Amino acid sequence: MTGVELDLVVTDSLKALELYEKIFETERIEVSNLPRGENEAVFTLYGVQFHMLDENPQFHLIAPKPDDPKTSWVNVTVPDIKETYKKAMDLGCTEIQPVTDLADYGVSNAIFMDPFGYVWMLHQVYKEVSHEERLQLWEEKKEN
Repeated sequence: MTGVELDLVVTDSLKALELYEKIFETERIEVSNLPRGENEAVFTLYGVQFHMLDENPQFHLIAPKPDDPKTSWVNVTVPDIKETYKKAMDLGCTEIQPVTDLADYGVSNAIFMDPFGYVWMLHQVYKEVSHEERLQLWEEKKEN
């Protein structure tokens, strides 16, 4: 068996799963119901598998903190960025960057941090802009 999954350590994987289910379209694969510190949840988000584990220092599983997020993030392309971002804000996530329209690039994006210390970037694609076109736009904007 082969594959790739993203693993996240959170303070409470069951609460984190509930939050992510309210923001995104997810599918549960495996979810335990053990004492806090022993739980794990496996789910998919748009076809990508995530595996969350409760924080458990005994096993060197340390969750990021909201005042000490890690320098990685999850980038999710969604069908309706404003709706998804509103859900995140309504559910107690912290705004890092509001929904920002990058019309020349054919996208909008936004960034938030969830209560478990993870950073999420949202994208909504309005039109396809090739890599070459994006590089050209970038160079033109630098010159101005």
